[in-house]
Amino acid sequence: MNASGVRLADVCVAAIADCFRGDGEIVANPIGTIPMIGGRLARATFEPDLMMTDGEAFLVADDRAFFGPNDARTVEYHNPYRSMFDIVWSGRRHVIMGASQIDPFGNQNFAAIGADYRRPKVQLLGFRGAPGNTVNHVTSYWIPNHSTNVFVPKVDVVCGVGYDRAAQLGNSALGYELRRVVTNLCVLDFESPEHRMRLRSLHPGVTLDEVVAATGFELVIPDHVDETRVPSDDELRLVQDVVDLDGTRYTEVKD
Repeated sequence: MNASGVRLADVCVAAIADCFRGDGEIVANPIGTIPMIGGRLARATFEPDLMMTDGEAFLVADDRAFFGPNDARTVEYHNPYRSMFDIVWSGRRHVIMGASQIDPFGNQNFAAIGADYRRPKVQLLGFRGAPGNTVNHVTSYWIPNHSTNVFVPKVDVVCGVGYDRAAQLGNSALGYELRRVVTNLCVLDFESPEHRMRLRSLHPGVTLDEVVAATGFELVIPDHVDETRVPSDDELRLVQDVVDLDGTRYTEVKD
């Protein structure tokens, strides 16, 4: 818990929610615990037109983030993979993915660790939908453990496309936008002249030196770095009483 009395996981939830500001009527597809809670918070407050997935094949209207197999939910639309691909290609989607590695221009890897992809040291998820996601619509990333193992000068395998590679694709990446990278330490973006990763804000209680030490390349650091906002009392009550009743956010990010 920081000096404001707000726990770190709740700061991260609000930072994820803010990634969706201004998106309007699109499919919001936050993947993971904190992203799912943050996406629901955004829809329940300042982005009511977001269409939210339940993590599988339905768009649901409920503000609750997680459902058991027998829990009732308000289904707005059946959204199997064949429909999701149409949405991906149309560009009307904002996905928040994870990353095992990410480099200064936002190239992302969660396929394998090791220089030789044919014989990796560690086999991970595979490419999944990362290439199509990143070149067709808005993408953000959630990194629950900011470290030099994740923030690397060069990823071992490119799954999600970074700004340097997207620039070479021309019209093939018309919907391209990497918006934010939210971690347990800070918020990052690519709003620098060369679209190199930039420090946007520090979470309360986190120092610049801590972020620099945990990043394996040189960040763009503006003259003034804001502090990540803490959620309002109303947002905290909504998350606690509706969105994440069981406090699952605290299992992913600890103070």
